[in-house]
Amino acid sequence: MGSTSDVGRRDLVKRSAALGLIAVPSVSVLTACASGGDDDSNKVDKGKKSAKNPLAVNESAGLDVVIFDGGFGQQYAKDAENEFTKAFPKTEGKVKHSATQKIQTTLQPRFNGGTPPDLIDNSGAEQMDFGTLVGKKQLTDLTPLLDAPSIDDPKKKVRDTLRPGVVEMGQFEGKPVWVLYYAYTVYGVWYSKTNLAKLDVEYPETWDDMLAVCAKAKKKGIAGWTYPGKYPYYLPFSLYPFIAKIGGADVLTAIDNLEPNAWKHPAVKAAFEAYYELYRKGYILKGTPGLTHIESQTAWNEGKALFIPNGSWVENEAKKTTPKNFQMTVSAPSSLDSGDKMPFGTLWASGGEPFIVPKSAKNPEGGMELLRIMLGEKSTKNFVQQVSSLTSLNGGTEGLSLPPGLASAQEALEKAGKNVVNPRLQDWYVALQKQQIGVGVLGEMMAGRMNPAEAIKKIQKYADETVKDDAVKKYKHV
Repeated sequence: MGSTSDVGRRDLVKRSAALGLIAVPSVSVLTACASGGDDDSNKVDKGKKSAKNPLAVNESAGLDVVIFDGGFGQQYAKDAENEFTKAFPKTEGKVKHSATQKIQTTLQPRFNGGTPPDLIDNSGAEQMDFGTLVGKKQLTDLTPLLDAPSIDDPKKKVRDTLRPGVVEMGQFEGKPVWVLYYAYTVYGVWYSKTNLAKLDVEYPETWDDMLAVCAKAKKKGIAGWTYPGKYPYYLPFSLYPFIAKIGGADVLTAIDNLEPNAWKHPAVKAAFEAYYELYRKGYILKGTPGLTHIESQTAWNEGKALFIPNGSWVENEAKKTTPKNFQMTVSAPSSLDSGDKMPFGTLWASGGEPFIVPKSAKNPEGGMELLRIMLGEKSTKNFVQQVSSLTSLNGGTEGLSLPPGLASAQEALEKAGKNVVNPRLQDWYVALQKQQIGVGVLGEMMAGRMNPAEAIKKIQKYADETVKDDAVKKYKHV
């Protein structure tokens, strides 16, 4: 990439470059869902509304819950279901719990048949497209849940107990809230303090320092970076806040809004060039393009690579292979240079693990009540202790001894202050973000099969095609 100095890198960003084109396989999206409709004949009767039952849950009706069986596992949900049964003893033996990694494959036929579950954790590689679900009116508005009194303090509404931005994340058009993000995820560059100390280095706060640390590691036979090459949509977890840091949060807003030529902003080019430099200088762990998320995390745990882009679920997901003295830590992306628009510490943090209540669910009140229980302090502390992640409840960690990764995530949030970004592309346009941008472009670029100029042109093409696709519901930042 030439000079790595501030001036050299900035100058290079401004130069025009030949843009190429490379073909990738087309992808399919969730389009076959049946229309939501307003047929209530399938629903159980509502119960009697009371102080203890503000959502008027049918106290003896069954409940059907499907959880994504990923980094957080499913025990936290089972524990909350037990609390539900305690609150409504007549539901004993009637709470059906199932877990899968294949959410779309498993549930699309049920949506098509008009028999979806009452509550779904819609997450993972086979996540159903929220834009499609909302556009086809297949989700229940969760406003009654948000306006209900919280489990712990009846004087407070559920919405008033949540972290900033969580309610807004579930909104796609105006006031209805279609999605409740249960976990609160801190994304960034993850590393082992222990392994950095062995090299006598600290986390690099500038990109020149990042390259220097990677060069030092390479001399010791250690890679600078790895990532899930089979699921390269993990790369944006550090790349997107890096773009915002360089050019300002408005760059990500323009990208989310599918504005013309949003991907051609100089900040995008600067970030892509920087990441491509990791590949070009041999700082990526060999074989990374073929690794799953588990395999890349294991290699990182084994000290084969220093840095990995990830979310705060990684501490729980990788715990079986994490050494005791690893000191897992997350940091915001390094600064590109002194010309960055946002300060060091700028990171991506937002609601994660999205829960939905289908419009055609038999017992939507029961689904919302289970979420209300999950957003109480007891369930939150249980979740934090089990899976090393925060929830969307603002607090819930008092009196707990936090593991290293989660403690560092809390610190990173405090350091970021107001400099927290929340790209919506992955919520609004799942196929565009995961398959087209992630697999089709970023994975290709980081494997050296596409250069940054080609990558930007390809992504802009995909974004433009999404704009023109009338079958894709469009959303914008309000």
